[in-house]
Amino acid sequence: MTPTAVQIGGAILFAIAVIHTFSAKMFERLAHMQPAHAGIWHMLGEVEVVFGFWAFVLIAYMAFAGGGGEALGYLESRNFTEPMFVFTIMVIAASRPILRLAQSGVDLTARLLPLPGAMATYFVALSLVPLLGSFITEPAAMTLAALLLRDRFYSAGLSTRLQYATIGVLFVNVSIGGTLTPYAAPPVLMVAGTWGWDLQFMITHFGWRSALAVVVNAAAVTWLFGEELRQLKMSEVAQAAPVPRLLMIVHLAFLVGVVVFAHHPVVFMGLFLFFLGIANAYSRHQDRLILREGLLVAFFLAGLVVLGGQQQWWLQPLLQGMSPTAVYYGATALTAITDNAALTYLGSLVQGLTDEFKYSLVAGAVTGGGLTVIANAPNPAGYSILKKQFAEEEISALGLFLAALLPTIVAILAFQLV
Repeated sequence: MTPTAVQIGGAILFAIAVIHTFSAKMFERLAHMQPAHAGIWHMLGEVEVVFGFWAFVLIAYMAFAGGGGEALGYLESRNFTEPMFVFTIMVIAASRPILRLAQSGVDLTARLLPLPGAMATYFVALSLVPLLGSFITEPAAMTLAALLLRDRFYSAGLSTRLQYATIGVLFVNVSIGGTLTPYAAPPVLMVAGTWGWDLQFMITHFGWRSALAVVVNAAAVTWLFGEELRQLKMSEVAQAAPVPRLLMIVHLAFLVGVVVFAHHPVVFMGLFLFFLGIANAYSRHQDRLILREGLLVAFFLAGLVVLGGQQQWWLQPLLQGMSPTAVYYGATALTAITDNAALTYLGSLVQGLTDEFKYSLVAGAVTGGGLTVIANAPNPAGYSILKKQFAEEEISALGLFLAALLPTIVAILAFQLV
């Protein structure tokens, strides 16, 4: 296949966007060096803005190279359901009633464990909540886990090593923790219908391996940093201002409704508008809704949808030329520089794949989903919630990669050797 000028341009811009993601701190330094233009440099230093910005550049390039009609036609051919869904689920899951409900569940489970309070809560937040992503979807699980960790641990003061170790395990565990069902993890959802993967298949082939890796990762980081966690005094601010149980139930109903109609934006956006009305009516039981953070994440994912649509010409032949073992490790590596759902979607278009190849492709895609902020759709949500707790309000791309490396190796062992 000979790529067109637009496809080559799209690949180049995608590579630039990836490099931009890893060099966001440079733009923050430029903001301090050039205060007259600090606003634009701060904007370009926001990781959530990167892919949306370069997606606009791609559309402008397409309009210049092929005409406005071609650019508009391409843009309208993209499916933006996932960015809309992630925005909606983030805002609802981060509301005070849902967060209180999640905190109650985490506290109840933690009390059952033979561990000191902070260690038990930390372990549950990094194990049970990511596994809940198989039922409430990964973006919702990421939002809840990140908020719990922020309010209970990051705000109480963690060492830099523990900050990165925590977010590394969180990203990996959410990526693999959504594979107990065929509808919660984006890379699984892309292929489940086409390949006939049902609940039984997911549990027997992926679920138990994922659960094992999630528990091992959470237990390992809890044990390694046990001394710091034992001395940590968890923040109890989140326990103030109780929320009526009925309001919790109403918010939970909104959350479930959005999950059930995740593929029908006309329904879940209607539910979201209804939710906003209820939240405003009972504002005394609400914290600030994370609308800005949700919109930034949606902008990031929408940009990834636009840029990713021009990568099929090189990704698909690359995947087709690999053996099942090679495709597993290839998918794990490629996921670090492109959304894992895009990889599995391209795989679903290929005819005649063996069952072993299919398993390797999806397992590799979810294994590498914690290595970078762009590797898995829920990662920008966790990044947006936690980044202000880090030095200079920025999470180092290299630091995240290194922190996620060991949990990723545990996932590799679970999917390949167990």
